Amino acid sequence: MSNYSPQDVRDDWVPKGDYLDRAFHDLEKEFLWPKVWQIACREDEITSAGDYVVYDIVDDSIIVSRGSDGSIHASHNVCPHRGTRLADGRGNANQFVCPFHGWRFGRDGKNVKVIDRQDWGECLAKEDTDLVTVQVGTWGGFVWINMDPGCQPLDAFLEPMKSKCELFEFDKLHPVWHKTLVIDANWKTTLTAFTEFYHVQTTHAQMLTYTQDYSISRAMGRHGWMSYAASSGMPLGRSSRLPPKDIPDFREYLFEYADQFKNDLAAMQTDRAYQATQRLREETTAETPPEEVLNKWGQFIYEAAVESGAGWPAELTPEYMAESGFDWHTFPNTVFLHAAVEAVLWYRLRPCDDDHTKTLMDVWSLERFAPGAEPKVEHEFYEDWHDADLPLIYRQDMENIPLVQRGMKSSAFKANRTNPVQERAVSHFHRILRRFMENSHADDALEPETLVEIPKGS
Repeated sequence: MSNYSPQDVRDDWVPKGDYLDRAFHDLEKEFLWPKVWQIACREDEITSAGDYVVYDIVDDSIIVSRGSDGSIHASHNVCPHRGTRLADGRGNANQFVCPFHGWRFGRDGKNVKVIDRQDWGECLAKEDTDLVTVQVGTWGGFVWINMDPGCQPLDAFLEPMKSKCELFEFDKLHPVWHKTLVIDANWKTTLTAFTEFYHVQTTHAQMLTYTQDYSISRAMGRHGWMSYAASSGMPLGRSSRLPPKDIPDFREYLFEYADQFKNDLAAMQTDRAYQATQRLREETTAETPPEEVLNKWGQFIYEAAVESGAGWPAELTPEYMAESGFDWHTFPNTVFLHAAVEAVLWYRLRPCDDDHTKTLMDVWSLERFAPGAEPKVEHEFYEDWHDADLPLIYRQDMENIPLVQRGMKSSAFKANRTNPVQERAVSHFHRILRRFMENSHADDALEPETLVEIPKGS
């Protein structure tokens, strides 16, 4: 790690080698992925005894399975005899059987059969025949794994994000759709495109007609926090970047928001929330004050959720929501946007196999449903993201990301010049990434940084 010290990253400067160098990728293989908590799958993918999902990360592969007692187990997906891979994808199994020599393993990774065991005599200990287990935990409706037996507990690792998001009840969300895309860029190039809102004003310029887009970001322990700078905590309204325009009916911002999120994002808004927004047309007028419109809007969405049987987080308050922000980066490779409460957009980014030039990007659109009303969702995989029929906002991001990766190779480009206010979470991530790999453990407690003061007039 001597060539990659935390001092090489500033609030406004991230060396391009972090994204381009194979050597940096190899450091991640050794000092990041085998030692950090990361999402392996969703809990609702393994609801029944015997259900399993295989999670691949660079050279390692993990089987996550549900036991007959409802417990969750995670083991390395490699037979201790010859190293044969035992499973792929997802399915249901009473045992995992090596296809090469027939060794058998229970759902908990314990060996239940070695063919001709007597041949080894005393030279094969029982523990040498079991699969190597990994640490496993659950939070937010996801199953998390860590290959380091001496790792920090998951709950502690997730702080302070966990405390600031716990009341949203993410564990009660279920997928509406789940797509996995291959992106021609390093996983960090892709990740950092979703850990700042600074790009909205150009990449998603169509949103400026209803979004006060100036943003702020914070370092939160090892994680990153992003939100908008609007004093109300809600970014609704015409961006100051556009020429002034008199819009006497505040509701128009909400109607445009609802239409764009329905058509151009297909996430972060339930159908019932869209219909609740339309109630404003009948139950308020153009003369209704903006504060009252916002209160009615929230009331209608809440009522629709409760009436549907989906419910609403009981302890959530406006103050808690404001403190929780709009968007979190959970170190190292998870991002979620949760301001809509009942509809959350969740990303997981990782290297595609052992290729540091490609990202495997999972996108989940999660919503809150009445018990038993959750849809059956097919996992979609796209080697070429163009085939995924993505809505406009995703396409705009996906077009940019490979251009960034290619452009950084230029001899004229030395480093990412990150915005110290709006992209603080990006530079902070790189500092924490380097520090984590240098320490090779996750027990260094990191305090949240103070928020950079927003320039006056912004």
